[in-house]
Amino acid sequence: MNSPDTEIYDLRGLKCPYPAIKTEKRLRAMASGATLTVETTDPLAVIDIPHLCNEKGHTLLLNEKTDSGHRFVIRKG
Repeated sequence: MNSPDTEIYDLRGLKCPYPAIKTEKRLRAMASGATLTVETTDPLAVIDIPHLCNEKGHTLLLNEKTDSGHRFVIRKG
């Protein structure tokens, strides 16, 4: 599933607002068009991560429930 330009960022165990803050910081350091897969367990991430993408111009490619939380695949805008 992951292409070579995809990073996996494991943020499981962190509570709001840290998943969104850390995701934003990681995306800032990445090249435009790169893809980031974020793994979370915080239930509020399903609100925060899509909102972050919308506000910052990133594309949310995938938003899926996993056994332990949620997975988001984001393409940096």
